[in-house]
Amino acid sequence: MIEVRDLKKYFGSLPVLQGVTFSIAKGEAISIIGVSGGGKSVLLKHLVGLLTPDSGEVLIDGQNIAGMDERQLLPVRRKFGMLFQGAALFDSMTVEENVAFVLNRERKTSPEEIAKRVEEVLDLVGLEGIQKKKPAELSGGMRKRVGLARAVIYRPEILLYDEPTTGLDPIASDTIDQLIIRVVQKLQVTSIAVTHDMRSARRIGHRILMLHEGRIYADQTPDELFKSKDPVIYRFVNGISELKKDDDL
Repeated sequence: MIEVRDLKKYFGSLPVLQGVTFSIAKGEAISIIGVSGGGKSVLLKHLVGLLTPDSGEVLIDGQNIAGMDERQLLPVRRKFGMLFQGAALFDSMTVEENVAFVLNRERKTSPEEIAKRVEEVLDLVGLEGIQKKKPAELSGGMRKRVGLARAVIYRPEILLYDEPTTGLDPIASDTIDQLIIRVVQKLQVTSIAVTHDMRSARRIGHRILMLHEGRIYADQTPDELFKSKDPVIYRFVNGISELKKDDDL
């Protein structure tokens, strides 16, 4: 469903992506890990055409989107839903208005159908009956779940998650992980999650891609990756820095 071929991106003279290549099958769940500032979010932006590569190809359902203009990208972007790192809810809107935002903007669905679909997706994420609440009345974990409901209401084929558990306590993080797994299983969507949470990466991904020095350093199952003795992989997944105790600070 998604294929990236030799993707390269520079910001000025700074190389960020230096030949990224991978493919993702329909219905597959992928976790992407790597150091902060290593290009993970830049990679996500290429998948939806928010950034144009300096070279290489990004194929969505066999269609190369690199170089497409905004008009050409519209039907491609319609395949995607996204859960942003901070949920990105509109504070002035109710939960119902936030979740139904895209459907209300398109004006193709009746108010009755929209209300029904809002109820369905809130039930899916375990937030029944909170349609009239404002984001300020919700916990961080609840806001993330509302963001997920908004991402799935128009039934996308691909879901992108940017640090879905950042800022959440372990119990709320576990809830988000379980919901991501449920959405993949129930809606049969393709899932791509960028995360620094190693427990989350291990649980939600059928495969884990590790981005290192601008390239895909590892493409393995969770068990393979977490058992790896490769020093780069081992240090990262176990949170071990290269700074020695006797190094000068």
